[in-house]
Amino acid sequence: MRIQKFDAAVTVVCCALLGFFGWHATEGPRGFAYARNLSEQSGKLQLQLEKVRAQSEQMEARVVLMRPESIDPDMLDELARRTLLMAQPGEIVVINSAKSPIN
Repeated sequence: MRIQKFDAAVTVVCCALLGFFGWHATEGPRGFAYARNLSEQSGKLQLQLEKVRAQSEQMEARVVLMRPESIDPDMLDELARRTLLMAQPGEIVVINSAKSPIN
């Protein structure tokens, strides 16, 4: 009789623990929903990383053109005119309100 009560108590405690851990695995703060949310955030951050890398590559390409060993005359002229806000007589100046990566 005593052994049957003990077995029943152990079974109830084990079922309660199983239910507790099962609930936390599905609905808890670190459960399946949390993992799904992390996966979605990871995808969004991957896209953002790709955009930032593309911008970085574009800016690196422009920096290469401005290095003293290989100054591109057109790039130098463009930067000087933009910095000094000057133009040659007879030139038409178009002011673009969009920010460029150099500003």
